[in-house]
Amino acid sequence: MKQFRSLMTGAIFTVAAASVAVPATQVFADTPSNMLVIANRIDDITTLDPAESFEFAGSDVIRNVYGRLVNFDPMDLSKGYTPDLAESWEVSEDGKTITFTMREGITFHSGNPVTAEDAEFSLRRAVTLGKTPSFILTQFGFTPENVEETIKADGNTLSITTDQKYATSFVLNCLTATIGGIVDKKTVMENEKDGDMGNEWLKTNTAGSGAYKVLRWKPSESVTLQSNPDFYLGAPAMKRVIVRHIQESATQRLLLEKGDIDVARNLNPEDVAGASKVDGVAIDSELRGRLMYTSFNQKHEMLSKPKVVEALKYLIDYEGMQNSFLKGQYTIHQAFLPRTYLGEIDDKPYSLDVEKAKALLAEAGVEDGFEITAGVREAQERVEIAQSLQNTFAQAGITLNLTIGTGKQILTKYRARELDMYIGAWGPDYPDPQTNAGTFAFNPDNSDEVKATGLLAYRNAWEPGDMNAMVEAAVIEGDTDKRRAMYEEIQRLHQQTAPFAIMFQKIEQTGRKDSIENLNLGGAITAVSYWPVTK
Repeated sequence: MKQFRSLMTGAIFTVAAASVAVPATQVFADTPSNMLVIANRIDDITTLDPAESFEFAGSDVIRNVYGRLVNFDPMDLSKGYTPDLAESWEVSEDGKTITFTMREGITFHSGNPVTAEDAEFSLRRAVTLGKTPSFILTQFGFTPENVEETIKADGNTLSITTDQKYATSFVLNCLTATIGGIVDKKTVMENEKDGDMGNEWLKTNTAGSGAYKVLRWKPSESVTLQSNPDFYLGAPAMKRVIVRHIQESATQRLLLEKGDIDVARNLNPEDVAGASKVDGVAIDSELRGRLMYTSFNQKHEMLSKPKVVEALKYLIDYEGMQNSFLKGQYTIHQAFLPRTYLGEIDDKPYSLDVEKAKALLAEAGVEDGFEITAGVREAQERVEIAQSLQNTFAQAGITLNLTIGTGKQILTKYRARELDMYIGAWGPDYPDPQTNAGTFAFNPDNSDEVKATGLLAYRNAWEPGDMNAMVEAAVIEGDTDKRRAMYEEIQRLHQQTAPFAIMFQKIEQTGRKDSIENLNLGGAITAVSYWPVTK
């Protein structure tokens, strides 16, 4: 019998600064001309601290709240990284030191000036705290012990010195990540508690210089952003942005058609088709970098058998799902680099083949099947994927039970390596192939004590072996063509041997009022920006 277990009880609600929030059940009139109201699933937000946040919806918020040394132009993502809080930079002859000159005249939301000292503090703080996304910086050799020597402010400049020469583009791409957000040192340290460098306070408050500041965050309900009139690129037209947690596609569609929201980000194919016929509603389709995948915990006796993992990859109905409940919203993709990234491959070695899977299980000595439990976030398409897997796994004698919960609940168990199997999504943190190679195929220390939760291979308790060295070699290769070939090789080996089944790449179909202009959700690099939006 199929079994389901819910983790929905016991949710923790934490409230930040007092202000008017938007209850998820409130009925709205047509939204004001200077307010943007978005329906999205935001139950994965666990913190607003840029040194700790590592979830999709949290990244959306932080990208609009914090400036970075370098960032993206939301009106032209093809330009790649561009100057932001740093107006320029120089690279040393040995290629190891990048010196940034800070832009003058920018202030934080508090009114404090943005300085090189703030940038120094922010990057040092991220390394010292060592939270989940810290590997994005520590992969350059930064440690809590050496940051005073490797990350240094001098007047209006900040220099960072890496442990070896890397492609400059790789380093700068990493600084566009959420963890690259520059915080207001004075404000943060005024709220320090027990040496936590303001981490507890920043979980529910913000101290940035971006286009918006957070007025209120109610977990699994709403986030309210207030515009920054002193934003250096110009005051946003949308004075307030409210992101409401609306789980169901049908509810999002109804609210959009009634005019109660401006944007619906989680419409299923049926609701996309229906909403597209409504006057005043437009549908945008955008290839994103998000991958839908499954992972198999190598601490599990059965799942640690290579033939079993291979069999499970043949027990996934990729085409059936793509052509039915995922139609128009996901395309089959079976490699860890999304399309549009350097080194992408389009190899699709797996398809549903129950007989082949049964033969592989027999080779592994488990022809009688076994039982496992998968964790999955309570989101419609993910639950439907899980149910499809239940069906096809059962055809080979494998019982798949599901534990369903909020994004925070499931991610917490996954990061703690407590799930037999995980069904979920992964998005790149910066526009460089290392962003996914360094998580899917790299795990140099698999011990429980290291808690390298930012690495998917670690969450899976998998030791990639030779792939560790291959990833380390690819990231320092200066020749673009050679580097591309190296990532292609790593992905093909990963497809054959890794305890991951990468299934789909996201095509986000967003419903919006046709009066909404300049809404850019960031393409494959997922750089969501609200400040250019107009009505």
